[in-house]
Amino acid sequence: MAEFVLVAGAWLGSSAWDEVVAPLRAAGHGAHAVTLSGLADKRGVPAGQQTHVQDIVDEIERRDRRDVVLVGHSYSGIPVGQAAERIGDRLARVVFVDAEVPVDGGSFASGWWQGQAVFEALIADNGGYWPPLGAADFDGQGLTDEQVARLIEGSTPHPGATLTEPAVLTRPLGELPATYVKCLLDGPEPNDTVAKLLTSDHWRLVTMDTGHWPMFSQPTELARILVAEAS
Repeated sequence: MAEFVLVAGAWLGSSAWDEVVAPLRAAGHGAHAVTLSGLADKRGVPAGQQTHVQDIVDEIERRDRRDVVLVGHSYSGIPVGQAAERIGDRLARVVFVDAEVPVDGGSFASGWWQGQAVFEALIADNGGYWPPLGAADFDGQGLTDEQVARLIEGSTPHPGATLTEPAVLTRPLGELPATYVKCLLDGPEPNDTVAKLLTSDHWRLVTMDTGHWPMFSQPTELARILVAEAS
């Protein structure tokens, strides 16, 4: 059986995965959601990019987890991709759920669609944090009002240093056994960086007909996909 280690994207803690963890465990797998430093119940803990990488590595190594399927959603694809390199033969597969992926020397901010300077100014204007989204920002993502309310309730300001500090890769990401889950309501195609990685024989693409937060909008289907990819 696989050991799933699940990491949510910006603003969110481990509770984002509650409705995915249950069916994974019911299928006989281990399932463990991680809250990254500075978020949710760890709010106020200082955090940079490498802090988040170490949070994930520590969860796996300290608990001696093996046959790990490491799952990163949205922003957390960046620290998850780095952690996947560092856990060696403990890794069975890494799954990026509508996620950013690390680029050596790059950051979340450097890939921002409006440009890095605009994103860094947003962080500076909000006391060093990326402020959570409002209800209108979730329109068109396949979410019910109740699911949007849960998302907002579970969100905390995201530490800016984790978004502006560079990723560090020691090998090509395309060498990792990986699955990319593209959520089609958030755009029909992966970005150019992911599209290039998907040309690797080690990577494969799965699509979901939902929005950017499938752990809320389609948790049972997401769990089914994760189980299938683990096998």
